[in-house]
Amino acid sequence: MTLSKMSWRPQYRCSKFRNVYGKAGGRERCYDSVPVTRSVNDSHFCAVNPKFIGVVTESAGGGAFIVLPLAQTGRVDPLCPRVCGHRGNVLDIKWNPFDDNIIASCSEDASVRVWEIPEGGLRANLTTAARELYGHSRRVGLIEWHPTAVNILISAGYDYKILVWNVEADEAVQVIDCHRDVVLSLSFNTDGSLLATTCKDRRLRVIEPRSGAVLQETHCKTHKVNRVVFLGDTKRLLTTGSSRWNNRQIMLWDQEDLSEPLVQEEVDGLSGLLFPFYDPDTRMLFLAGKGDGNIRYYEIGSDKPCLHFLAEFRSHYPQKGLGVMPKRGLDVGACEVFRFYRVVVIKALIEPISMIVPRRSDSYQEDLYPMTPGAEPSMTASEWLSGANQGPVLMSMRASYRPQPRSGLRASGGGSRPERKGLIVDGYDLLDNAPPKTENELLRMFYRQHDEIRRLREQLTQRDLRVRQLELELHNMRNNAKNA
Repeated sequence: MTLSKMSWRPQYRCSKFRNVYGKAGGRERCYDSVPVTRSVNDSHFCAVNPKFIGVVTESAGGGAFIVLPLAQTGRVDPLCPRVCGHRGNVLDIKWNPFDDNIIASCSEDASVRVWEIPEGGLRANLTTAARELYGHSRRVGLIEWHPTAVNILISAGYDYKILVWNVEADEAVQVIDCHRDVVLSLSFNTDGSLLATTCKDRRLRVIEPRSGAVLQETHCKTHKVNRVVFLGDTKRLLTTGSSRWNNRQIMLWDQEDLSEPLVQEEVDGLSGLLFPFYDPDTRMLFLAGKGDGNIRYYEIGSDKPCLHFLAEFRSHYPQKGLGVMPKRGLDVGACEVFRFYRVVVIKALIEPISMIVPRRSDSYQEDLYPMTPGAEPSMTASEWLSGANQGPVLMSMRASYRPQPRSGLRASGGGSRPERKGLIVDGYDLLDNAPPKTENELLRMFYRQHDEIRRLREQLTQRDLRVRQLELELHNMRNNAKNA
């Protein structure tokens, strides 16, 4: 009789993002004294790109929002210029993904407007929009730019309609009229060929936006769905909402079959709305609750269980909305993989939160930054409207990487040796034969050498396996020859 041993060690899942942590920006990186709007609309009220940050503000006699250069941090002047052309409260703003100077806004005055921000920011109040789009009969609560086609914008109003706009022609090219209540959220897939929507009638729909045809639809009886997001190229959807006992929950769906959810998980018993954000490059999902002070993050896997909880960022102050920096605006040298801008109404503050993967090496991390969508459109509006589908134009993040300078080198002048311009690799001058002078430099060299040794060992193991395979093949060939 033999006894099988059971291992006492717990089963750990290998992941490079297991130690991701959130780092709040210091006071010098925040935007202070921002008069954030008191609107109760469920939008983010903040939009960010590598040049500007836009925040919806409280104003009398119409709607307005401020646009500040990203580097203009600190206290915001109460008399700073605003974008104030709407006749009603501004409900949502979104930057054009292909032009950092173009921003769209929607309002309670049933209009959608597109604004052109001058270089360097506003110097006076902007009251004249570049485009004014009228087509809704009631207020407009949501807008979204197309991810790959230029000048395509969609809007959802309280008249239960979704309009697809060709901004260049100032016309609505499609009216999607399949909802029986207010549309709560919109999400495009990677190439913009599908549109997912959630509605107050508790239905989740997948729509072909050019024809308005509903491809998939489900009635979430036990899940009051609020927000939806496409999970990149995985052909999956994720929704956030609440159960029949008002517990916040998330559900994972197959976009081609919405009959049953793939995964259902309860988050907590709070009542605030959960905003989902997905990063297709790292396959990380972020959940930020309206009125919460924390941001949870998960990793999406291909096998069940598909949702793997990693950790959460916590703060004492609740957030009303969040803006997300595009990937091309991140700090690659600090291993930053995601960045939020939290709207903290209690302190009238916009606070940046960086999600960082801790790495010992200060060299460029290829595995953290694969090719990512850039600022160049892959199609024109007419090409997309004619039925073409094309993925985004990808760019490399290596161009934005700047190695840290050597800490042993000092500025020239005053008796110090002059700065040399040699061959720089990982922050070191290879033409300089002087040894490293600081403990940090020695540690970096030590870790690089260990990484190189580990890589060479892996290559040696692979070659040993290859040699064994060839020996077995040779042995089999000789046996076959003898038998013949």
